Amino acid sequence: MSRIRDLVRFLALATVWGSAFVAISAGLEYFPPVLFAAFRYDVAGVLMLAYAAVAVDDWRPRGRGEWSLVAVGAVLLIAAYHAFLFIGQQHTTAAAAAIVVSLSPVLTTGFARLLVPSDALSPVGVGGLLFGLLGVAVVARPDPSNLLSVDAVATGLVFCAAAAFGLGSVLTRRIDASLPIETLEAWSMIGGALLMHAVSLALGEPLEPSAWTHPEALGALGYLSLVASALGFLLYFDLLERLGAVEINMVSYVAPIVAAVVGWLYLGEVIDATTALGFGFIAVGFVLVKRRALREEFGHALEWGRSSSE
Repeated sequence: MSRIRDLVRFLALATVWGSAFVAISAGLEYFPPVLFAAFRYDVAGVLMLAYAAVAVDDWRPRGRGEWSLVAVGAVLLIAAYHAFLFIGQQHTTAAAAAIVVSLSPVLTTGFARLLVPSDALSPVGVGGLLFGLLGVAVVARPDPSNLLSVDAVATGLVFCAAAAFGLGSVLTRRIDASLPIETLEAWSMIGGALLMHAVSLALGEPLEPSAWTHPEALGALGYLSLVASALGFLLYFDLLERLGAVEINMVSYVAPIVAAVVGWLYLGEVIDATTALGFGFIAVGFVLVKRRALREEFGHALEWGRSSSE
């Protein structure tokens, strides 16, 4: 029963996070991108901090190491990731953005190997990383005569978002400090929201007052803040503890499918064969980079299946 419950929660998380890309596309019709991302984490950060204060003892960072963790989380995992994603997604479909973001686990492994020379990627792992990058190139489809086309630049910005998340994930593990993940997420969200407000102000992003009266705009913001962020991260915390990092990374490869279906139903977006091919390259890259961990997880699943049938 526990495996069935975990599967249901896994699919729920993939659905929530996949449909979040559609909510971003919907909300960008009314809010400027960086300010929209900041508003999302104004709400989500406060909710997550309230949850951390109830759920864990160490709900407030202490000392240089713990605040360093929060700084990396705020700058890379929240501010840089979401600013690049929201700006780029103005000119990509929800599914295409989700596909490029699915490269994050591959990039995380690449950054980990780069920052720890003694743990270099094997030739197969390098091949997996190259497959993932090839997948992004296929999704972007850059025109050699116009490499700075709107579509190519937008895809590049979403790739920067995935890279920021991958680098942040590695750096938080290398800092000699520990925080409950609920505390780290809460303070990172608040700090990231403040940084994005500063960036939005520097960019001079305008906000039409009518955005606050439009049901679709408020619905997109509410969905991203309450469902995708607050509820989504609660599901993530639970599954991370039960499944581990490798299995939870598979959410990144189910979410684009959800984004494609919901984007087609709600926004009329159509995913073409080339974009689907790019997703295939990224998925192959993930399998090659994570092949050992996947083999171990598959072995555990087989053992569980045999024990359940006896």
